[in-house]
Amino acid sequence: MNNALVQRKMALNRVNLPVSYLTEEDVRQLVGSCKKERDRLLITLLFQTGVRISEALALTPAAIRNFEGKPAMEIIGKGKKLRMVALPVNLKEKLESYAYRVKIEPRMRFFDINRSRAWQILNETREAAGMEKRVFPHLLRHSDAIIRLRKTGNPKALQYHLGHNSPAMTLRYLSTLTQEDALRVQQEVEFEK
Repeated sequence: MNNALVQRKMALNRVNLPVSYLTEEDVRQLVGSCKKERDRLLITLLFQTGVRISEALALTPAAIRNFEGKPAMEIIGKGKKLRMVALPVNLKEKLESYAYRVKIEPRMRFFDINRSRAWQILNETREAAGMEKRVFPHLLRHSDAIIRLRKTGNPKALQYHLGHNSPAMTLRYLSTLTQEDALRVQQEVEFEK
């Protein structure tokens, strides 16, 4: 079997595997356990926008724009592809307020840390929150995707939002929700005694 065929088959099998994610309550617990405002903002940004850790760490005040009167971020993603990502109004205000207070210039990064430090922050925050589940930056991206898909029901919009080339990863999120919903339906079935 050639290598491309093996990779394609493996990718198709991954579509059926459920994606782990955090609930909104899990994220509130994490954010509430942060000691630093910067760390609260980073976790909130990763969760509420679904950006990759590299995209979050590269974010500058100058990247915040408006689309039809609402805030959005100009993100340079994988392969140097540019996309616009929705930014919740309250998060935009918190980021701008933080930038003003700590004197972050328009072209300076909001988060002057590296990926390794971001992982450490999440691990320290998880421990402080008393969570046993493993928490890492990409898990917040998965969490945003699952919750966004649950609320909108629009996998194509989610694919664009996340900057995915192929619908395969987006289908993993849809598959996770479908499996969870199917289990809930099955749990409602009762048999006579």
